[in-house]
Amino acid sequence: MSSVPLEDADAQRQRRRLGTAVKESLRELSIQLSLLNQQVGARVELKGADLGCLDLINRHGPLSPSALARRAGLHAATMTGVLDRLERGGWVVRERDATDRRAVIVRAARDRTGELVRLYAGMNASLDQLCDGYTDAELELIAGFLRRTTTAGQEATDRLVTE
Repeated sequence: MSSVPLEDADAQRQRRRLGTAVKESLRELSIQLSLLNQQVGARVELKGADLGCLDLINRHGPLSPSALARRAGLHAATMTGVLDRLERGGWVVRERDATDRRAVIVRAARDRTGELVRLYAGMNASLDQLCDGYTDAELELIAGFLRRTTTAGQEATDRLVTE
């Protein structure tokens, strides 16, 4: 039986501690962003799923209801209720798809977008200030880490969906 040199064992423990600290920080970030989204949703009278779907439409739209349901991980019947609420609130518009008149697409109604921008302005300003403290190379590293973390989350979700 061979033994691990003391320096290597210390380095391994330090690496595990750092990895745990990153995971814990991501969990705390998830909680804080969820709380922020709850507060924003409450101010504009949107449920969490509604706000999430609106964000997906703003980022990836216009989308068909079925494409939106897939991206959001929601059942089609649930999506109908979400879209009904968003449309009643003036957040989205349903239109006939120009390429297929039988199909419907959903797009964000631009006249209400400013409300969300205003409510997220504090967080955006804080992030701008935070980013000012990093070099371009550090920001590239952080952005890359966050992209890979997002991909890992998507893959973990996909595995759970297919199990």
